[in-house]
Amino acid sequence: MHQDYFPPGIVVLTGAGISKESGIDTFRDPDGLWNRVNLEDVATLEGWHRDKKKVLDFYNEARGLFRAAQVAPNAAHDALARLEAKYGGDVTIVTQNIDPLHEMAGSKNVIHMHGREGEVRCMKCGTVFPSDADLSPQSVCPKCGTVGELRPNIVWFGEQPMHLDEIYAALDKCGLFIAIGTSGQVYPAAGFVLHVRRRPRVRTVELNLEPTENQPLFEEHIYGPATRIVPPYVERLLAEGWKPGGW
Repeated sequence: MHQDYFPPGIVVLTGAGISKESGIDTFRDPDGLWNRVNLEDVATLEGWHRDKKKVLDFYNEARGLFRAAQVAPNAAHDALARLEAKYGGDVTIVTQNIDPLHEMAGSKNVIHMHGREGEVRCMKCGTVFPSDADLSPQSVCPKCGTVGELRPNIVWFGEQPMHLDEIYAALDKCGLFIAIGTSGQVYPAAGFVLHVRRRPRVRTVELNLEPTENQPLFEEHIYGPATRIVPPYVERLLAEGWKPGGW
């Protein structure tokens, strides 16, 4: 390989499917999180203004269940952490998940586009800080002192995803785009594959439990549980490596 050749970046988009095998329900499961509650009540800004206690009680309970379950990263999370550690170029994980499983597995370059569990945001001053404490309408912002404006730092329905400028910057530099465990139905994430396809010589790969509506937009498809298909795919990438002009 030419000495001044640098491997192109890899962007990995992950969705709920990668964490399901760690015991975290996907939103669209028949018994999934959003089928147990009314979305408008607990996952919208309108619901927040209507009944803050109801919203906060829901997230307090969800966080408690997550902690009690002692959920751990699975083989797919571990494989992506290995990819970041061993690959010669940039690896960016863009996750739609709010769980910390990528970080727990050892991944460092992780962008949470829908926010993070274990973080709190003040609606008054915008300060974001880590916290595992339960929230209530009487909670006080440690930065500005406002009462009753602390909420989970999670993107609710109807709100803009986070870090989009950073995400598109990574997409614009990548040579390989991989989607893992995502339904391909929620925008803007569902449109990332189309964004990268506008550039020449960007490879697109779908690793999923089953085909999605976005299937025709990917050049390569591998289907099965994430713990079974992601580790061998990562090992293949590391074994074969990049060559100038493609794989």
